[in-house]
Amino acid sequence: MAGRRKKRRGKSAGRAAVTGQRAPYIHRQIAPMNVLSEEALCLIENNADIVLRDVGMEFHDDPEILTLFRAAGCDVNGTRVRFEPGFCRQTIMATAPATFVQHARNQANNVLIGGAATVLCPAWGPPFVSDLDQGRRYATFEDFCRLVKLHHTIPWLHHSGGVVCEPVDLPANKRHLDMLYAHIKYSDRAFMGAFIGAERAQHSIDIARILFGDDYVRDNPVLYCVSNTNAPLVMDANMSGALKTYAAANQPVAATPWVLTGAMSPCTVAGTLSQVLAETMACLALVQLINPGAPCLMGSFASTMSMQSGAPTFGTPEAGQLVLAAGQLARRLGVPLHTVGSLSSSKLADAQSQQEGTWGLLMSMFAGANVINHATGWLEGGLVTGFEKTIIDADLCGKVARFFDGIDLSENAQALDAIKTTGPGQHFLGAEHTQVNFLSALFRPDTPDNSSYEQWVADGSLDTTTRANKLWKELLEQYQPPGLDPAIDAALLEYIAKRKSEKPDVNYY
Repeated sequence: MAGRRKKRRGKSAGRAAVTGQRAPYIHRQIAPMNVLSEEALCLIENNADIVLRDVGMEFHDDPEILTLFRAAGCDVNGTRVRFEPGFCRQTIMATAPATFVQHARNQANNVLIGGAATVLCPAWGPPFVSDLDQGRRYATFEDFCRLVKLHHTIPWLHHSGGVVCEPVDLPANKRHLDMLYAHIKYSDRAFMGAFIGAERAQHSIDIARILFGDDYVRDNPVLYCVSNTNAPLVMDANMSGALKTYAAANQPVAATPWVLTGAMSPCTVAGTLSQVLAETMACLALVQLINPGAPCLMGSFASTMSMQSGAPTFGTPEAGQLVLAAGQLARRLGVPLHTVGSLSSSKLADAQSQQEGTWGLLMSMFAGANVINHATGWLEGGLVTGFEKTIIDADLCGKVARFFDGIDLSENAQALDAIKTTGPGQHFLGAEHTQVNFLSALFRPDTPDNSSYEQWVADGSLDTTTRANKLWKELLEQYQPPGLDPAIDAALLEYIAKRKSEKPDVNYY
């Protein structure tokens, strides 16, 4: 058994050496899939404008935002803001950048956001974790750190993410500080800031300034914020507070309506798209009014629900249509698209989870998404980050990355000399071209078993989830910390300790 483990580690290490010089993001060579005609896009956009004019959107508990909209000529009545047709679109398209770079402390890991680039991020937000050894349980800070380290070892992920699980053993009002520190300590990839409220957003920016320097943060995106609406057509002060803070600091904001069709939006695809576009445009216009030119993204987290039970459903045809159409709407708006990936309501890393997750990730890729959150690990409708599912999803991310690289048409890939040399009726196994290219020519996933039945039985008859369990443990054994300047480390810890000392612990939001 020990010999097989050693052989497996050697295989993984060899594969890592071949695959990559890891790419910092996917550069898609395959065009997005369009599901709406020009006429249909105009119809959705017109309907969104009607919603913004006749219904409007509410911004709760934030007089500053209402004043800003009023000064821009919008109709403000109480907390309700109504917009003239075309106002939001014109405000966004006048100044919002089509592409930008989010910088990492290791510049080799900078990610391009926009255009033909796609950045894959791990799961965000689950309060539970699961693995085959300990089952489903509340997440701890130890789990959080292990996930950050694990993600750092996966070449197909491009981003360290944010709340990869919710460490409920830490005070709710302070744990964002520990999570930010863990991303910086255990990974050197780009990461997300804290999303809930202006204070936590400011803490994130302060920490980024310690890490990168004040001038660097002023001039470069180094954080990433997702501001969800409270669909339908509401943004609360926690979300708008973070949005304002990041936008003012010139840090990216993905304005993302989170909707379940039939509950938080109409039960139809067209109705949901009109509402999603209306909410997004109102929020992106706000970003540009706060700081013209600030980087921002159209976000779409629109999924379906069971009309029998009311439970969220994933991997459905309608969810695919929603994200594909959102991609078209984002491109017409001239901003990058933020969306979601390998979502599932399954409780286990099983066939359901992979069917739903594969569908979701592929639809987002074909939508031309620029940032895909929840590309790995998501289970139980977002309640659980699964360690085994993270590894199985990592293989899926690798396959997707290779597929969207497109077909290599280089002289070497055309292989005409190999065809001539081998000749009719012969095989290519011993050809020089095969010997030179076999390690890199075809993608090799980690989790499948391609051996004979007899060999599979001899190796323990392991299913995919069991193999994934072994793999994530091996990856954590092989993890190498990226290093952190001791002076910066000390300054971060001092700042965090000071912020924590300013108020008592609170174990609820």
